[in-house]
Amino acid sequence: MKLRRMSAIVIAVCSCCMLFAASAVAAVQSVPQTVLNVCQSVVRIQTETAEYISTGSGFVIANGKSGTYIATNCHVIEDAPENVSVWLGKDDLRRADVVTASAQYDLAILKLQFAAPGLRPLKLNLRAKQGMAVYALGYPANADYMSGARAVSSSDITITDGLVSAMREMQLAEYGPDVSMLQINAAINPGNSGGPLINCYGQVIGINTMKMSNFYSSSTTVEGIGFAIPIDTAKPIIDELIEKGYVSGRPAIGIDGETLPATYRIYYRLPQGIYVTRVYRNSDAAAKGISEGDIITAINGVSVTTMEQLNRVKNQFTAGQTVTLTIYRSGSSYDVEIILMDRANA
Repeated sequence: MKLRRMSAIVIAVCSCCMLFAASAVAAVQSVPQTVLNVCQSVVRIQTETAEYISTGSGFVIANGKSGTYIATNCHVIEDAPENVSVWLGKDDLRRADVVTASAQYDLAILKLQFAAPGLRPLKLNLRAKQGMAVYALGYPANADYMSGARAVSSSDITITDGLVSAMREMQLAEYGPDVSMLQINAAINPGNSGGPLINCYGQVIGINTMKMSNFYSSSTTVEGIGFAIPIDTAKPIIDELIEKGYVSGRPAIGIDGETLPATYRIYYRLPQGIYVTRVYRNSDAAAKGISEGDIITAINGVSVTTMEQLNRVKNQFTAGQTVTLTIYRSGSSYDVEIILMDRANA
């Protein structure tokens, strides 16, 4: 009797465990219907050059009589901005115009010159936080690797899930400012760029941008570290790009320059620094007397020898703020305060 009773208990416990495990697996594998509902508004973007075709993802931010606007990453379209198309469904490839793009913020806005049926603008949520459950939507690996077909439909979209692992500050362009980023562990791969990062309510909280391995090194294998631009960072930039065609407030000194070659510098006994090759006439740098042939050796007391170093310090400020440049000219150095200009006016 005890053996039978013990067997019955074991069977009951095992059955409960199996049911619990099955429920847990179902819970993990289940994607909220709110997320599935937005898939139709996520599109595949194709850029074609003479040598190759590259693809990425994007999502609808506005759709009406004036046309359909799509947000994506700048790097998705930068190779051939004059030859960009959008897949609206199987065998339905439409030409898109690049309204504007910002490499510094890795954002671009595309426009279809008609109201695309069925593509509803996605709702935005500006309150992303660490630990939030997220879903990355897009078309990785060219989206047609399963069938080998050139045309795709909305059913080809992929959904991966994960969490917001951390909030980071990163530089997206060589001379760009530091930008807030969401670090995520949802799988993203080439082709996912520009697609939306969605919360469980079907709202966009970010724009999938890159994974660590293809950002830092093609030879490094890193798993579970991807990055998305937070939509609260992207929205004002997107709004300004649509309204003005550029992002205002980006700082510029008003000069062009290059690193002094070591042989040249040693021969003429010049200090390390940046040789000024051009001064913009409408800049405060010109008004303060900086001229071609001057050598910039420091900005705000920080020694600089390359334009990259100069821009890293400069980009911590905004247009209208003041910085101090250390200038070497004719055997002597002096400091000059200049007001940074808006790069849009440079």
